[in-house]
Amino acid sequence: MIKKILLIIASRGFQPVEYGDTKSELETAGLEVITGGDKVGEATGKDGVTKVKVTVALEAMTADDYDGLYFIGGPGALPHLDNETSYRLLRVWAAETDKPYGAICISTRVLAKAGVLQGVEATGWNGDGELPAILTQFGAKHLDKSVHTDGRVTTGRDPAAAREFGRTIAKQLK
Repeated sequence: MIKKILLIIASRGFQPVEYGDTKSELETAGLEVITGGDKVGEATGKDGVTKVKVTVALEAMTADDYDGLYFIGGPGALPHLDNETSYRLLRVWAAETDKPYGAICISTRVLAKAGVLQGVEATGWNGDGELPAILTQFGAKHLDKSVHTDGRVTTGRDPAAAREFGRTIAKQLK
């Protein structure tokens, strides 16, 4: 049976390279990618040009339907995905399944605030210098690496890490 991976993007301002390159690597590995987000319909990338169809909204997602859950970054991630709906989904996923999850770029902060990185080493976007303190505040440790997996959690630093992020997720799910 083909494994289904859920990539979560913001309805406005997701990072097209992170989404596209991660998705491409997952599909190349034979995994099915489902795109979810804060709203069903058309999502617009941070470039204002890239359009992606979101087929499932955060509040409709259940862990039973997917084999992996990953948040994509971009400037729209915090305004659209850093909220209690995302936190609830992540908490249930982390507590009630043994399935992998993660985030790339600024979305690592969403996982931290959801409380699902406690005791985990993680990477992510640190252009503002705040990521180490945020991770420490929520019980995680910052690593300055392009991609890192700690147990079930895979995190990526930035758009340049997207292909490696996708390949790492695919290996974890094989």
